[in-house]
Amino acid sequence: MSPRTSPISRPITIRRAVARDAKRLTRLVRGSAAYEGKYAAAVAGYRVGPDYIDAHRAFVAVGADEHEGRVLGFYSLVLAPPELDLLFVADEAQGRGIGRLLVAHMQSEARAAGLDRVKVVSHRPAEDFYHRVGAVRIGTALANPPAVPWDRPTFEFRIPSE
Repeated sequence: MSPRTSPISRPITIRRAVARDAKRLTRLVRGSAAYEGKYAAAVAGYRVGPDYIDAHRAFVAVGADEHEGRVLGFYSLVLAPPELDLLFVADEAQGRGIGRLLVAHMQSEARAAGLDRVKVVSHRPAEDFYHRVGAVRIGTALANPPAVPWDRPTFEFRIPSE
């Protein structure tokens, strides 16, 4: 297996994001290869600040055995209205199951908060990922120029009660 498609070989911990993670999360968003080319403008000035982390349920996946727990990915769950606002996995860590772990964690958090559905307005290159992790396509979010000049697929995670 190539490093990009090998399963997780080191322990991964998912923890609540804290203010000191803000710069790392911003770099992860702005540096995402999924936002190269025509998509670059969408994240060029994007900032995940301490205020954002405080206002939402943001969680990071970190390599448990690496120095200071390197951030491998993160997500943010908004409760009202229920939405998976952000989900990013570091380019070099993709294909190892980290995105799937983050989605499973998000579903647990949503269930604990009493949610039965969580909406996702996806980035087109992530559409296949959302299908693979069980999201159901429910529509299309229309372009909103100049911020987002393209239509985006909209998905929903259905959160069963346990």
